[in-house]
Amino acid sequence: MYEQIKKNIWYSGLLLVAFIVFVVGLGYVLSVAYDSPLIFPLAILVAVASGFSGYYCSDKIILATVRARPAERYEFPHYLNSIEGLALAAGIPVPRAYVIDDPAPNAFASGRDPEHAVICVTTGLLGMMNRVETEGVIAHEMSHIKNYDIRYMAIVSVLVGTIAMLADWFWWRGKLFGLRSSRRVSVQVQGVFMLGGLVLAILAPISAALIQAAISRQREFLADANAALLTRYPDGLADALQKIADDTNKLGSANKAVAHLFIANPLKDHGGSLNSLFDTHPPIPERIKRLRAM
Repeated sequence: MYEQIKKNIWYSGLLLVAFIVFVVGLGYVLSVAYDSPLIFPLAILVAVASGFSGYYCSDKIILATVRARPAERYEFPHYLNSIEGLALAAGIPVPRAYVIDDPAPNAFASGRDPEHAVICVTTGLLGMMNRVETEGVIAHEMSHIKNYDIRYMAIVSVLVGTIAMLADWFWWRGKLFGLRSSRRVSVQVQGVFMLGGLVLAILAPISAALIQAAISRQREFLADANAALLTRYPDGLADALQKIADDTNKLGSANKAVAHLFIANPLKDHGGSLNSLFDTHPPIPERIKRLRAM
């Protein structure tokens, strides 16, 4: 666990630096391809702003994206009591509690560190789970917080969304305006930069999705194990995962940029071997099997 914490802190910083370098490089390619002096400084601004918001404001961005609201004690007393008790057991500050008004059972944690963390569950999950199942889910999310998974995964959410936005912009910019002639750069050189920029724009979101999926699968297994250790009752989380797997509802406010944050895939999209490459979660039957064996 402590080794994972070190890796998460190190990888978070490395990811931010790599993202800034990537966006600035893409901005340079586009500025040459379109012979526009405004694109390069705009790329620098986008890279810095996205990195800053990904680190300091990721939880607020994600909560707004999924339309979450603060959980009130009079409405969800057991939920808040469970968070407080498990935070004490885990030795971390009590995270802020949020809910999403949606029948699909699911949950996630977010924030940049345990001092600035949130746990969010759907009303569908709270209505479906019994006490030990709810505590198993909360313990899983508490483990993500203690392991600093939340920082890394929240930054990934913001940066992946930014890359997708840039790729869409590049595609529509090229489609609407085409390649302009340049007085400073030959058409051949300009075409090379145009082609390179197009390749980067196509591959960027695909690569980001693959990385997103790989990092999330391993973290889910580790968080399951830590949750079992925290509650001393692995069957509680296993039973909760089974109920989540049996439910067919999609979470209406979720999207691909935040799907990897949830305890189970909120999009319910498992359509074959190609889709499995982009699946941000390990198979639930495998997770349940490991929990039952503990």
